[in-house]
Amino acid sequence: MITLDVTDYRSLRESWPSSGQVILAQYDDDSIVVYQAFNAVTAEHAVAHQRLGGPRYSLERMSWIKPNFMWMMYRCDWLQADDEQARVLAIRIRRAFFDELMGTAVASSFGASGAETHDAWKAALRASNVRLQWTRIMDPRATS
Repeated sequence: MITLDVTDYRSLRESWPSSGQVILAQYDDDSIVVYQAFNAVTAEHAVAHQRLGGPRYSLERMSWIKPNFMWMMYRCDWLQADDEQARVLAIRIRRAFFDELMGTAVASSFGASGAETHDAWKAALRASNVRLQWTRIMDPRATS
């Protein structure tokens, strides 16, 4: 079972750096909690066996993990998007693995990539299986 800390958004926001990218996540030196949306069959298998798998799980399917629960819920339309995103699981992964993923990730858009040319960015995309998509931070209480 994963135990999570809860911090008031306004208090947390005050601790962020004034510039740069911030990853909102529950983590420690050894692990980080990420969230992933699944169909009901795969989610039920994962909960019952405490590992991913089952008849509908596929390593060939593109998977989006997010280190922020509220953002994952928003992206899967509060579990209403479709049956393939009907359940969200909290998954604790090794921090070293997450850091490795971040190190091999390529920005999902040229403008965010930092690449010198569009061709260099396209080549980096072809060479990596990991995409990184930065999203602006939104106050969860904001109405627009």
